[in-house]
Amino acid sequence: MARIFISIGSNIHPEGYFNAALKALNSHFDNLCLSSVFESEAVGFDGSNFLNMVVAADTQLGIAEVVALFKQIESDNGRLPGAKKFSPRTLDLDLLLYDDLVTETPIVLPRAEITTNAFVLWPLAEIAPERVHPVAQLSYQTLWDNYDKSQQKLWPVEFQWSY
Repeated sequence: MARIFISIGSNIHPEGYFNAALKALNSHFDNLCLSSVFESEAVGFDGSNFLNMVVAADTQLGIAEVVALFKQIESDNGRLPGAKKFSPRTLDLDLLLYDDLVTETPIVLPRAEITTNAFVLWPLAEIAPERVHPVAQLSYQTLWDNYDKSQQKLWPVEFQWSY
């Protein structure tokens, strides 16, 4: 059983898409642990604010199977294949960590966004503060404490779960 960490983001009807994503994740994975939901300004383009969070879960699926499942969940929720990276989206699911594996294929793990984006690092530090980044060799709480918080505006928001 592997412990995985998943980044969820949306800036198109995010409440509905977050609930749909969590319902799907809950049906495929065990022991979900949810961070708070955070609102942030769009990064890399002018657009409406995003909601973001991180979810931890347990799985017996391999990395490629997890990534394929995320693509299917995104597609089921209106994400168009081949959409521009920096654009509005209904749902974005990214595999951040698969246990403590460091790998280049089938995807790069750990994801670089962990240390570069506040909307990934803060919720990750919230649910796994003592876990150590397998490359940086620092805890996620330490990485968050050391993060230059002037780079990105981010704030926790109340969220109504209905999944």
